[in-house]
Amino acid sequence: MNIGLTLIGQSITFMVFVWFCMKFIWPPLKDMMRERQEAIAAGLSAAEAAELKLTEAATGAEAELAKAKEEAAVIIEQARQRANQMIEDAKNDARDEGERLIEAAKAEIDQESNRAKEVLRAQVSALVISGAEQVLESSVDANKHSELLDKLATEL
Repeated sequence: MNIGLTLIGQSITFMVFVWFCMKFIWPPLKDMMRERQEAIAAGLSAAEAAELKLTEAATGAEAELAKAKEEAAVIIEQARQRANQMIEDAKNDARDEGERLIEAAKAEIDQESNRAKEVLRAQVSALVISGAEQVLESSVDANKHSELLDKLATEL
């Protein structure tokens, strides 16, 4: 065998193989690599978009949490103020009720005092008349007795 012919045969075979690969294998392989590259690029952009949305959502969640905490603080403060107001109202009502009861008790005491004075006047006048009867040893008639009692009651 001749080495020159073998080398030419191998070169031709290699060129046919390269042509066959470039014509039938390389274009589909190139298309698959391009599609894979586009898929990877799309996945990376989707990941970046998702990361951006996640960051925005985290920021929004922090803002909502801060807002909720502020609202809770305002509600708690309003509840405290309302509780203090209710306590003050209850104190004022109790104070007013106590004053009313004291006034009612004072009025009742005054009435009882006046009744006791009237009873005492009647008893004193009866004792005075009884004493006067004993001193005079005579009885005063009923009309005069009534007039004397009224007169003594008005004087006392």
